[in-house]
Amino acid sequence: MSDPYQHYIDGEWVSGTGSETFESENPATGETLGEFRQGTPEDVDRAVDAADAAFEEWRELSRIQRAEYLWDVYHELRDRTDELGRVVTKECGKEISEGKADVVEAAHMVEWAAGDARHPKGDIVPSEIPAKDAYMRRKPRGVTGCITPWNFPVAIPYWHMAIALVEGNTVVFKPAEQTPWCAQIIAEMFDDAGIPDGVFNMVQGFGDAGNAIVEHEDVETVVFTGSAEVGHHIQDKLGGVAGKRAACEMGGKNAVVVTEEADLDIAVHSAVMSSFKTTGQRCVSSERLIVHTDVYDEFKERFVEVAEDVAVGDPLQEDTFMGPLIEGEHFEKVAEYNQLARDEDVNVLVDRTELDADEIPDGHEDGHWIGPFVYEADPDADLRCTHEEVFGPHVALLEYDGDIERAVELQNDTEYGLAGAIVSEDYRQINYYRDHAELGLAYGNLPCIGAEVQLPFGGVKKSGNGYPSAREAIEAVTDRTAWTLNNSKEIEMAQGLSADIKTKDD
Repeated sequence: MSDPYQHYIDGEWVSGTGSETFESENPATGETLGEFRQGTPEDVDRAVDAADAAFEEWRELSRIQRAEYLWDVYHELRDRTDELGRVVTKECGKEISEGKADVVEAAHMVEWAAGDARHPKGDIVPSEIPAKDAYMRRKPRGVTGCITPWNFPVAIPYWHMAIALVEGNTVVFKPAEQTPWCAQIIAEMFDDAGIPDGVFNMVQGFGDAGNAIVEHEDVETVVFTGSAEVGHHIQDKLGGVAGKRAACEMGGKNAVVVTEEADLDIAVHSAVMSSFKTTGQRCVSSERLIVHTDVYDEFKERFVEVAEDVAVGDPLQEDTFMGPLIEGEHFEKVAEYNQLARDEDVNVLVDRTELDADEIPDGHEDGHWIGPFVYEADPDADLRCTHEEVFGPHVALLEYDGDIERAVELQNDTEYGLAGAIVSEDYRQINYYRDHAELGLAYGNLPCIGAEVQLPFGGVKKSGNGYPSAREAIEAVTDRTAWTLNNSKEIEMAQGLSADIKTKDD
């Protein structure tokens, strides 16, 4: 094996202070894809110091000048989509069309951020005084820590970093330990673009490196996408620290609502996409299908038929719909939730937890394979399996009787509030869902996956406190200053406040 891949700090590839390394493995085959240096808190210190030192010079560039570096990255992403899509698929197990889509989404995000550099920024507002101009300007906050997950190993890092960089911040990037190869390529792209030393830094590793970013006194903003457990830890750490900011997008127990007015072709297709794409390993994946009693039997029959037959296999093959789970530990978690559902006395309809030997591709016996698990449950029962996030192809069918208010009540019956969808031909039902569903991302007559980069991405309740993507990320990585400029030779105050200075002799 070649020497371990290194960290990228202050414009250099460095081994760091630690001697430990870790490996990236293909979740479909168990093949080792590369060996990587494991970062330490000392490596994070060095990266933050470099980012802090680079900040003043970087912020002095115009937004357009900063965006020029991103345009180089954009063109490389577009030119290498097929190649990098295969890397994504090999390292995180998403089937190949999803691997390529991950790279395309990254390109879209970079395009949006770099293009936004030429758009107006800030707000001009009317002043009460004719001789005054009133407006708001944005300023970069400083060093931004970006901590990202494995399931979108190219797209989500660019969600975080493209906006932060264009807005004038510098970055310390800690990628997921499951997908360090993808992160290595991201760092290579910034290096190839000639980004100034210290503006972008990457430290590979595990939670101790991420925690060092969160706790570092010179990191002004942390942008995080990942589990609720880690995200709330970050919020708790930074919530009481003056001047610090965290933008966290976390998990969900998402649902697709199918009303009695649904087009069932759209409903079944949307439910399958929502539940089984990325093998259910999206924060926006649906683990609940809330279906009206009038269409329940037909929907159940059709959905179960697809779940029993959906193709699980080699993610590099075009005819695969579901690839493997990311790692053995995660397989055990999903399998435990499947068993929990049985223990909670649900009616199991499909159980492909253990795939038959002939379903596993030759040479892939060491992969982390699982198929759909589908069951019926009482929508009013207080079950862990219908309220806790599983992050796998684990899906409950919940039958409801009544109006759209009842469906939305069930939709909201969770601590989470990330994504959801409604399938209905009745616009009044869709409008009620729109106004009352507790969500950050909502879809009508679509799956609850498929975000576009020009929209904010994030949730409410336990699912997050911000929107670390696209234009809403600007709120996380900048501060606004309200400016009032007097164009007169006299001082005139708002609200009729006297500007006269009175002395004790008056």
